[in-house]
Amino acid sequence: MNYEQKVLRDITEWELKMFKPPGWLEKTSKTIGSQINQWLPPKVHEVITTTIRTIVRTALFGAEYTPGRPVRFTPELEAADEEAKELFALYQKIAVAEGAGTGAGGIMLSMVDFPALIAIKMKYLFELAHVYGYDTKHFSERVFILKVFQMTFSGTENRARLLDSIKHWHIEKEQWLSDAEYSHQMDWETFQLEYRDAIDFKKMLQMVPGIGAVAGAWANYTILEELREFAMNAYRIRRLHDDYALWD
Repeated sequence: MNYEQKVLRDITEWELKMFKPPGWLEKTSKTIGSQINQWLPPKVHEVITTTIRTIVRTALFGAEYTPGRPVRFTPELEAADEEAKELFALYQKIAVAEGAGTGAGGIMLSMVDFPALIAIKMKYLFELAHVYGYDTKHFSERVFILKVFQMTFSGTENRARLLDSIKHWHIEKEQWLSDAEYSHQMDWETFQLEYRDAIDFKKMLQMVPGIGAVAGAWANYTILEELREFAMNAYRIRRLHDDYALWD
């Protein structure tokens, strides 16, 4: 079995796991997260919502997250994967340190963690694109990054739609050559709610006195790990298509 065949097997296993019905722990976490969510002051919810909208728009239309590293197209997928793992290790350390620091400060500093964590994730995704050979100066690549972000933190139905979009990106990207219409078509409300629902339980524990630092570090560690899995597999799908014309 060569490396590309192994990657295909990994992607198949990842897809099966992605659409597996939620277990007891996931359902319980969702229930507890919803209860904690109701206790939070409206100001916290307002900060989260505003932050998501602002940072995502910056990622799409600004230059703040454009990496300093050049685009490096590595012909061997295995070499690109190894570089991607090294990049992730760096960003996960940054996220863990940031989560522990803000978690130790209670609810006020935990509010600061929300924009910081989203910014870390966006920087990671932009750099990851360059590792796999895709230039984020192109608007279509920024849309792709947003779709990867959405897929990671979406419900099952939306994930299926986004995965299909990623598998056929060689076709869909043609409609995103400019930013003229994208912001008008974006369903901001759904995007914000799904992201909040996906991270609520993990991040709300960060605000509990006495365990905030540990919970913050754990939350950021696991959230970044989930993003890595989705993002690497999304770019692997693209590379396998570009190299072998799969998923046509």
